[in-house]
Amino acid sequence: MAEGARERGKARRREAILRAAYKLFAERGFEAATIADIAEIAEVSPRTVTLYFPSKLDLATSHLADFTAQLSRALDEREPGVTTLEALERWLRQDLAGGSEQDELDVLWDRMLDRNPQLKAVANSRLAEAIQEGARIFAAERGSDPDAFGPRIAAAAAAAVISEVYLHPSGANIEAAMAFLAAGISSLPSDRPA
Repeated sequence: MAEGARERGKARRREAILRAAYKLFAERGFEAATIADIAEIAEVSPRTVTLYFPSKLDLATSHLADFTAQLSRALDEREPGVTTLEALERWLRQDLAGGSEQDELDVLWDRMLDRNPQLKAVANSRLAEAIQEGARIFAAERGSDPDAFGPRIAAAAAAAVISEVYLHPSGANIEAAMAFLAAGISSLPSDRPA
């Protein structure tokens, strides 16, 4: 029981640090906000901030890193016989089951990126890496090269669909998104190596 309370306390501190950082990065800019400023608003010590996040960049990109890690885990750890597309749909439904509104951290993340083009560039680069990872997973399922056109376009389309579903979360939109992806994937030519 004490272990559970300790973990919940850590999660609350981590989220308080993220909220404080994203708020300051949106208001003052990434360069101007300091670890001390973040710590003060989060009501923790600067050392606590750096224990959770070794650098300001780790802090700024944590939200995206957490999101892509959860998605990768859902795709990598799917049961035998479950397709990548089925695993993606299950993950979307579970992740969005908590509510239909963007949470405060998502809103702060978007504001932070709007204010800081250098962070937006880093986020886009990390997103490109996540798309490449998606292409690898999809290619493994199809028995093709991850650099082939099919896996790359499927992963890029999935990334765009995920983004839209998060902007407009609903069961109907998930259904439409999955139907769109399934139709697109089924229309791809086989790209198995000869």
